[in-house]
Amino acid sequence: MNYTSADEAMKLVHSGDHIYIQGSTSIPELLQAALARRGNELRDVVIYSGCSITDKEAPFCKPEFKDSFLVNSLFLSYNQRRWVHEGYGSEIPAFLGEIPGLFRSGLLKVDIAFLNCSLPDENGYCSYGISADLAMGAVDCSKIIIAQINKSIPYMYGDALIHESKITAAVECDDPPFVMKLGAPNPIEQAIGRNVADKIHDGATLQIGVGGIPNAVLQALSGHKHLGLHTEAMTDGVVGLMKKGIIDNSLKKVMPGISVGSLAMGSKEMYEFLNYNKQVVMKDVAWTNDPQIIRQNPNVAAINSALEVDLTGQVCADSIGDYIFSSVGGQHDFMYGGALSPGGKTFIALPSRTGNGHGKITAHLTPGAGVVTTRFQTQYVATEYGIVYLRDKNYAQRAKALISVAHPDDREALERAACERFGYSFLRLK
Repeated sequence: MNYTSADEAMKLVHSGDHIYIQGSTSIPELLQAALARRGNELRDVVIYSGCSITDKEAPFCKPEFKDSFLVNSLFLSYNQRRWVHEGYGSEIPAFLGEIPGLFRSGLLKVDIAFLNCSLPDENGYCSYGISADLAMGAVDCSKIIIAQINKSIPYMYGDALIHESKITAAVECDDPPFVMKLGAPNPIEQAIGRNVADKIHDGATLQIGVGGIPNAVLQALSGHKHLGLHTEAMTDGVVGLMKKGIIDNSLKKVMPGISVGSLAMGSKEMYEFLNYNKQVVMKDVAWTNDPQIIRQNPNVAAINSALEVDLTGQVCADSIGDYIFSSVGGQHDFMYGGALSPGGKTFIALPSRTGNGHGKITAHLTPGAGVVTTRFQTQYVATEYGIVYLRDKNYAQRAKALISVAHPDDREALERAACERFGYSFLRLK
């Protein structure tokens, strides 16, 4: 292994290069900081990054570096959100499962990949650890690979391995991945979790997101049996079900007996559980999120969230009006693949109101909002007030169903809007 310092490794970067930086809770912080220290020397360096979970902004997102680095986020997160909204960076909208193909096709050029890897095993292979997702596609296309060889990154099985001979420059470190702490679900989240869990049968294959509501759903599944896991993100909640034997993957068709994910984010205890655990594999997100792979598992239960849902069932999950908040991510991939699965069910789970008291079941999406899941795909929508199924309903019936799970104080206004929009077809339902 060619060990060097982070600053020495950055001498491999030149103006005009295109760099992919590994994400999840496993951002190569030392490499990012060293790159920023070269900011005054570089120009027009393009940076690609996926979902990046941290409590501090990226060091290259500073006004003095506006001509040095162009951030092209592939999933906008806190560490770059302000920079993008000030107009210095931007986001490339794309289904998460299709982004590795954009790298491999050359549509998104990648010259250099920054990784945060585990120590090598006895055969000289380092694991990408808790972030295989987009990194595998980027590394396949990179001429130069710069890696933190990190004692604190768990070694995980699967395809996300790189031999030490393929690493151009290695920086030895012991830099623990970011710990994402989730408190106990609040009463609203608990109610939503129960509403969703009641519709999930024993033997289902789960895809579930990250946050308070997904955590509540997982807690509500504690009485289920023989669940499987084929997901994009692994969290403490799924690890808890694995430890209890509730997730045993015994009825899956794709990689039976194995929990499959593309990234992981959570506690130190979770990372320790995943380290050298042969019951868990990390795969390229182009594979985990392929609807034709997802559909092969029976009884898929795909559980995702939203920022707002309109009365026809259109789901916005990436923006608040014009304000880009995150990205499409894998929601579409699993909503489509899950619907194709034999016995599959897909869920949009959200509180009826925001923390500021604004209704999340809306007459119309906020102007500028993006549609992540179309009304033609939406199946179940759950709030703390219940759960409704939309697939077999016309527009008026959908409106009535969604109003029934909206916040009670919002229902009168929503009914007026539905009357104006759908006329007698809605009135005759009352």
